[in-house]
Amino acid sequence: MGQRSGRQERSKKPEVALSETVEAEIEVQNNKEEVEEVKAKNQKLTSVFGMADLKNEAVGLYNLGQTCCLNSLLQVFLMNIHFTRILRRITVPSSAAQRRSNVPYQMLLLLEKMQYGKCKAVCPEDLAYCLSKHRVELFVQYDAAQLFLTLWNLLKKQMKKPELVEELSDLYTICIQEHLVCQKCSFEIKSNSTMLTLPVPVLDANSHRLRTLVDCLQYFFCPEELTGQNKCFCQQCGRKTPFLQSMKLVHLPQTLTLHLKRFCFERSSHSHKLSHSLPFPQELDFREVLTENQCQADDSEKAAWQYELFAVVAHSGSTSCGHYCAYIRSLTECKWYCFNDSHVCQVSWDDVKCTYGRSNLNWRETAYLLFYMKKHPQ
Repeated sequence: MGQRSGRQERSKKPEVALSETVEAEIEVQNNKEEVEEVKAKNQKLTSVFGMADLKNEAVGLYNLGQTCCLNSLLQVFLMNIHFTRILRRITVPSSAAQRRSNVPYQMLLLLEKMQYGKCKAVCPEDLAYCLSKHRVELFVQYDAAQLFLTLWNLLKKQMKKPELVEELSDLYTICIQEHLVCQKCSFEIKSNSTMLTLPVPVLDANSHRLRTLVDCLQYFFCPEELTGQNKCFCQQCGRKTPFLQSMKLVHLPQTLTLHLKRFCFERSSHSHKLSHSLPFPQELDFREVLTENQCQADDSEKAAWQYELFAVVAHSGSTSCGHYCAYIRSLTECKWYCFNDSHVCQVSWDDVKCTYGRSNLNWRETAYLLFYMKKHPQ
């Protein structure tokens, strides 16, 4: 029995070893599956998120010659995950020549270069060359609001899929209804129009400074009398008469762009920058900003009018000589970054508030474009 017991003990050892080997193989297999699952998730995230969201590093863009305005706007586009979702679904042009002159495709290549490269900054020379074919030249000082419109129009024009064009419009365009009422006969004219940016005045009609962004928005939607040289032709009266003009908000997009009109152009063709302080909030609810008479939207539309600040394009300097940079909040990390051409760093909300402006410092950074994003999109 002793011998039989010994044989049984010896026979158990390889069974234990086999069991451990099987368990180890299962563990290795599980690890492989986990790794593959992580890779698959990363690939899926890559197709959804904008640049720098996976590796938690923001990537800069080298200045090619007065391209600080272009660089700032590109960063705002490419950090917007709703925009990059559209960009990744474009139709790739068939020929090399078409690819070189296609703005959406070149922007997609730049996104890939920023996302998968190991450099802290990349050179957008191919996109710059592409834009030069569409009269967006280097070594030219651009207005950020005008260049934003130019880029958006090129994107919209060169996206071949109708559904992507529609999504791009839904993402950025604002719908306003203009009301004109004749003050003599009450003849009324209504017309809807779409715009990419909401041009927000920072001064009232008497050149008094508006104190906050909410004040500016409320002033924009206030009725205005059109008299003197601004009279309109009334079909019913058969002559030019005073009209009352008012704006009503119909629809707000997923990404709302506000253009603070800080550049003042006078009749003498002289222009100057308005650098006074204009605070803007991190959260903006248009249902609290506008009255019922200033809205032409149903309750389901207005329910989505709650916004969070996503990006600020700031301008420093004068109208004739200036510099742009962008402050952008990462949608995945919820951290603020300052994109100053090739230099990128993480900043705080207090740093962003420094772009409110100060009257005695005309050369200091002041917010020029504000990008708000819906908190609860429909």
